[in-house]
Amino acid sequence: MKKPAWVIDKERAKRAAAAETVWLFGLHAVRDALLNPARKRLRLVLTRNAADRLADAVAESGMEPEIVDPRKFDVPIDPGSVHQGAALEVRPLDWGRLEDHAIAGAGQPLLVLLDRVTDPHNVGAILRSAEVFGARAVIGPLHHAAPETGALAKTASGALERQPYLRVRNLGDSMEALRAMGYVLIGLAGEAGMSLEEGLAETGQRPLALVLGAEGPGLRERTRDLCDHLVRIPFAGDFGSLNVSNAAAVALYAAGRRGRDGG
Repeated sequence: MKKPAWVIDKERAKRAAAAETVWLFGLHAVRDALLNPARKRLRLVLTRNAADRLADAVAESGMEPEIVDPRKFDVPIDPGSVHQGAALEVRPLDWGRLEDHAIAGAGQPLLVLLDRVTDPHNVGAILRSAEVFGARAVIGPLHHAAPETGALAKTASGALERQPYLRVRNLGDSMEALRAMGYVLIGLAGEAGMSLEEGLAETGQRPLALVLGAEGPGLRERTRDLCDHLVRIPFAGDFGSLNVSNAAAVALYAAGRRGRDGG
């Protein structure tokens, strides 16, 4: 028997509402989300041990946790997730507009752009490095990029609550907008003739956007064409390679050194 239209609409609305929430898990990710006043929190599930370890953060958040048996940790996360007895249902963060961070954001004028980097563990690690080295924001496309998930938050180890992670409708258009704001766009490509150090020297003290692509495919053609320079990270051996999160950490460190060394 075919379902009535109103039933189908109700089910669609329910699925859409569920898609608008994220389950964070792990002690670090949950603690930092509880302490983030910008985070909209919906449901907190803890084991007794986790509740004891998070007591201060829970008290500050004002939430009433559901205390559950560790053998019956019934929340919608991957059964293999290392949740440490803590899970928190939240709304995704709204970091506002690209312009707000590019022009007057906190820290040095340094951005990280991700071209179709879809692995949440890589993006989480990049957010952590971006926070450590003072980047204003990490930016990815609205589609074909890692969304805010529990796995991403756990890898970021709290950085997701503090490091802006923006999703833009069109990465190429955003690159053009950043250039108009005075940013130099440096793309990382293993086959590039220019080294990272040489590329950074070309930028002087101008605002900088580091552009990284997915492992394997690398930067898409339009993304490459929009970069002011393509650079490589030199390796000591003939077969050296780094995954995208490690490459981002190296590039962010080098960009930060550029600022401290004055050129």
